[in-house]
Amino acid sequence: MKVIFMGTPDFAVADLKALFADGQEILAAVTQPDRPKGRKHELAEPPVKTAAKALGVPVLQPERAGAPEFIRIIRQMAPDIIVVAAFGQILKQELLDIPKYGCVNVHASLLPKYRGASPIQWAVCNGEEYSGVTTMQMDAGIDTGDILLQEKVKLRDDETGGSLFDRLADVGAELLIRTIHGLEDGTVKAVPQDASQASTVRMISKADGRIDWNRPAVEIERHIRGFDPWPGTYTYRGGKLLKIWKAKVIGGRPHPAQECGRVLSVSGDTFVTACGEGELEVLEVQPEGRRRMETAAYLRGYPVTDGEVLGEKG
Repeated sequence: MKVIFMGTPDFAVADLKALFADGQEILAAVTQPDRPKGRKHELAEPPVKTAAKALGVPVLQPERAGAPEFIRIIRQMAPDIIVVAAFGQILKQELLDIPKYGCVNVHASLLPKYRGASPIQWAVCNGEEYSGVTTMQMDAGIDTGDILLQEKVKLRDDETGGSLFDRLADVGAELLIRTIHGLEDGTVKAVPQDASQASTVRMISKADGRIDWNRPAVEIERHIRGFDPWPGTYTYRGGKLLKIWKAKVIGGRPHPAQECGRVLSVSGDTFVTACGEGELEVLEVQPEGRRRMETAAYLRGYPVTDGEVLGEKG
């Protein structure tokens, strides 16, 4: 097929590479414009652009995918199908109607559950037993189109947002190729979503990573894993930011609000903090301006005392 691929982050790179390896005729890779990144705010190209250049695929970077000039360019290319994976812009119906086989989206959830942004992180944060990938025939709504194929993935006990991201990227790439072949030979049929079972998740911000010690320890621990590697979970100690990268739930008794965030005990390797329900044993941290480290190493340089309270910014 003649394919136009639209994607931006690392998650989409696996799909682009799978299309290339499968011998599809990729007319162009469409991605977001280069954006300032890092402390120096230097322009950085999206991962899909980097991958496309390495494969010799032409790159387009429209500021607005709905601009008439961009739509005119796509229409002139006459693609058989447009593949979309985490592109980052809403597509107009005028664009969706161009290809013979429409626009197929690779979405990292088992639709209709977890429509919208950040389905991978929220699946971990919410303690889901399963996640997965859906290929979907796009319509004008946000992740509301008919389902083509799905692949279910069981979450591991130690699953992080990063590990699930990597696993679903590979699953999605394989599912995409099966979908394209199935559309071409007529074996894949679109099935409407059950809107009554739909749920939507929002975009994650850095502020979401701040730990609320009044919440149950099991919820905080899931957020620590779900927000690894981004945005990370954090608290404050002595007015300075302290990221927590790994913890273990111990105990289950409730704690009054005045105890939440209080250090209950310190050993040579870890320390235990009270939560709204249960306690967390902190296993890996990152002090402000430093690297990630095991709590044992942290305690040697930053001793923690029984009774001190985490959470106050100062």
